[in-house]
Amino acid sequence: MNALNSSDFADTRDPFALLQLWLTQASERELNDPEAMTLASVDDSGLPDARVVLCKQADERGLVFYTNAQSAKGRELAAAPKAAALFHWKSLRRQVRLRGAVARIGDSEADAYFASRPRASRIGAWASQQSRPLESRAKLEEAVAAYTEKFGEGEIPRPPYWGGYRLTPTEIEFWQDVQFRLHDRVLFTRTREGEPWSRERLYP
Repeated sequence: MNALNSSDFADTRDPFALLQLWLTQASERELNDPEAMTLASVDDSGLPDARVVLCKQADERGLVFYTNAQSAKGRELAAAPKAAALFHWKSLRRQVRLRGAVARIGDSEADAYFASRPRASRIGAWASQQSRPLESRAKLEEAVAAYTEKFGEGEIPRPPYWGGYRLTPTEIEFWQDVQFRLHDRVLFTRTREGEPWSRERLYP
């Protein structure tokens, strides 16, 4: 199940369908966070930056993740709204690399996802000044306690600085481990969203 041969790749026409298949198979095999992906952006000096985020939606429109817009990645994406993402499923010996433009998703979509999060996670979104210096762990715990008291048993709205982003890829590369480092690599490219994909094999 965890290996695709050349004919499987040769028949692939829709990279999003293949991505969905691999995500489904990863969810059955990976022990922790099969939807985890490394997200890379650049700061205002052009220095690359990377971190692991959770992909909460993947379809033909792109990949959706959520974060504090005032965090390092939020500020970087506001200044340079392009990113690269990488899924690596060690148990399946597979990778998927994606590159493309990034844009904020709509408020209603972000509100719906925020409301689905555990209550403590919603409190945490208010308490954390993500990526900024923290004097001590006690300060964070004090902020959590203060917002817990503030909201009580009532609704917890989405913070205005917290939201979702969609990476719309113009490049998607699928990588499958093969013995003796003769890996299978297939690259899909397009110039912009909505255009047909071109496909080519790459040397390992």
